[in-house]
Amino acid sequence: MTVANAEIAGELVAPLTAGPGWAEEVRRLARERDAVVLAHNYQRPEIQDVADHTGDSLALSRIAAASDASTIVFCGVHFMAETAKILAPEKTVLIPDALAGCSLADSITADELRAWKAEFTASGHPAPVVVSYVNTTAAVKAETDVCCTSSNAVEVVDSIPADREVLFLPDQFLGAHVQRITGRANLHIWAGECHVHAGINGATLTAKAQADPDADLFVHPECGCATSALYLAGAGAVPAEQVHILSTGGMLDAAKNTTKASVLVATEVGMLHQLRRANPEVDFRPVNDRAACGYMKMITPGALTRALVEGRDEVHVDPDTAARARGAVQRMIEIGRPGGGE
Repeated sequence: MTVANAEIAGELVAPLTAGPGWAEEVRRLARERDAVVLAHNYQRPEIQDVADHTGDSLALSRIAAASDASTIVFCGVHFMAETAKILAPEKTVLIPDALAGCSLADSITADELRAWKAEFTASGHPAPVVVSYVNTTAAVKAETDVCCTSSNAVEVVDSIPADREVLFLPDQFLGAHVQRITGRANLHIWAGECHVHAGINGATLTAKAQADPDADLFVHPECGCATSALYLAGAGAVPAEQVHILSTGGMLDAAKNTTKASVLVATEVGMLHQLRRANPEVDFRPVNDRAACGYMKMITPGALTRALVEGRDEVHVDPDTAARARGAVQRMIEIGRPGGGE
């Protein structure tokens, strides 16, 4: 009896942990279903290790669209699986746990975005340009003019005529970072946040940096401590060349090339697995070792096994919504380098 096919009273008992033979069974099941398994950088290490591809959500969605596989199993949170479906509408897209949500994506709804846009037009202003982070629902993307990632948000905003009002959503910390770089006064920022990144605060970062003054700092722009990192550099507390504000993809590139003995990492702790694989000689340490996304960790070995055996949970996006959302993503790709993702 295989791991995936164990039954008690006719009910499938999926493995809770990655026991002996689990990875081989997952790969066999994926072949049988003609599926490609994708895992986000914040997933559990065992999920990352068994996946065909690991990366940020946009990069994985583009891999999904280009794949010959008829089924995409997206180990991430719900908006990521939606984005894969938007870019690959002809494919079956499964998420191993449909309840794996995202506090950042949930911080704005399509109705709230429509109301925000209406505020500007009602006051006599021309219709604003809406820039949405890819970490949003399909419905919000459908109300968006152009999407962005954390690695190309500055490029996207810079591409918009200087006299146009811009609504940037939903992450206030990424928005602040973009405004800091562009100096754009007519950039209006939604007050949303990722609860995990917001909890990585400046005081903790400062203490860790002071305890290891030679360490490089890899800081995600969604973090509440991004401003503190730049302040430390500006005040000379940490050499400016040691402070790096990076997307997850940017962190991975930097990890491969760093010559530092240690690096302090301010993002969700799942990213450490990929960084350590990229450069085992470096001591990568979390700024906050409790910065784990409970939604990301809902994708367990058992959940992945069930998705492959039972074909659940399938992700659907209304075709009209998907078409409008796809336009916003494609305009982003046309404007600037979207690689590196969120």
